[in-house]
Amino acid sequence: MSSIALLGAGGKMGARLAKNLQGSPFEVRHVEVSEAGQKRLQDELGIRCCSIDDALQGVDAVILAVPDTLIGRIAADISPKLASGTMVITLDAAAPFAGHLPQRNDLVYFVTHPCHPNIFNPQVHVEGSPDYFGGLRAPQSIVNALMQGPEEAYALGESIAKLIYQPIERSYRVTVEQMALLEPGLSETVCATLLDVMREAMDEVVARGVPADAARDFLLGHMTILSAVIFKQIPGQFSDACNKAITFGKPRLMRDDWKKIFDRQEIADSIQRIT
Repeated sequence: MSSIALLGAGGKMGARLAKNLQGSPFEVRHVEVSEAGQKRLQDELGIRCCSIDDALQGVDAVILAVPDTLIGRIAADISPKLASGTMVITLDAAAPFAGHLPQRNDLVYFVTHPCHPNIFNPQVHVEGSPDYFGGLRAPQSIVNALMQGPEEAYALGESIAKLIYQPIERSYRVTVEQMALLEPGLSETVCATLLDVMREAMDEVVARGVPADAARDFLLGHMTILSAVIFKQIPGQFSDACNKAITFGKPRLMRDDWKKIFDRQEIADSIQRIT
């Protein structure tokens, strides 16, 4: 039986992973420094934590379910305790892209991140038990990168990724740099920013007299149908009026050089701020 050390097991993300690893073919060793996190694992999942030294003894893989700002320090702390060939798994490309993992060529570095459930997946919106984040009921896709290590190590990393993010729709192999383009580039710098602007726009029309509930229903409803057409979820096309609004609205809202946010240096600067 292969063994996994889950660091940060009692945190928000760590607890999700701990739950999905229950009943898996791996021996899971849970590490959590906070008393609140330890109690959460015990009360909700019946899991007892162990010391980090016990967890790392002869372990096959280590999952760093900790904040990006701590990955560099924690990875440096545990590196001398890891045997050659041990896999270190991070849940985001930020720290690996920024060079925060220790220089040890004999370790395997694997990066994995969830896509989260598709907004058109009906299992996301089950009444009384929605699964917007994923990892509970609604299938989601994942992206994975073997940053360093032998090619055969990818299969182990992907098998662990499929467990911690289950249920899985599709699994994609990318590079660490491509994953950084997806996040923070595509998902946060672009998508989250534009969604935040849409929320501000909704607030603005409310400030100008539109009833708040009407504005919210109107915006979210239009987001559904407009997204379905734009992303080709359904066949369709916009009216001439809508196309004209886009043609004149885009230069009003967007800088001409906005795609430079995907330049490597822009991505690197963004990740530096994150980490």
